[in-house]
Amino acid sequence: MHYVYILQSESSGIFYKGYSENPLARLQFHNAGKSTYTSKFLPWTLVAVFIFTDKSEALLKEKKLKKYPTKSLEALIASDKNLLTSYLKGLESR
Repeated sequence: MHYVYILQSESSGIFYKGYSENPLARLQFHNAGKSTYTSKFLPWTLVAVFIFTDKSEALLKEKKLKKYPTKSLEALIASDKNLLTSYLKGLESR
């Protein structure tokens, strides 16, 4: 599976959008300060996950999300398109 995720900085409130095959591992990477951009805004919280079977489709969605204004991101995070809860439940059942 391929995932597009949205992180929110607990210190500044800004959003970071990314692609990964393992969003929780990427969250740990960002919170460990291993990314130049995100290390300035630690700590980060995973606030949204979108699931794709096709990598190119996921990368296209990530590219589009990077252009979204904050209000649109907040609406998307609050929408039923955000599969974070389902994603986390799926991990718990493994």
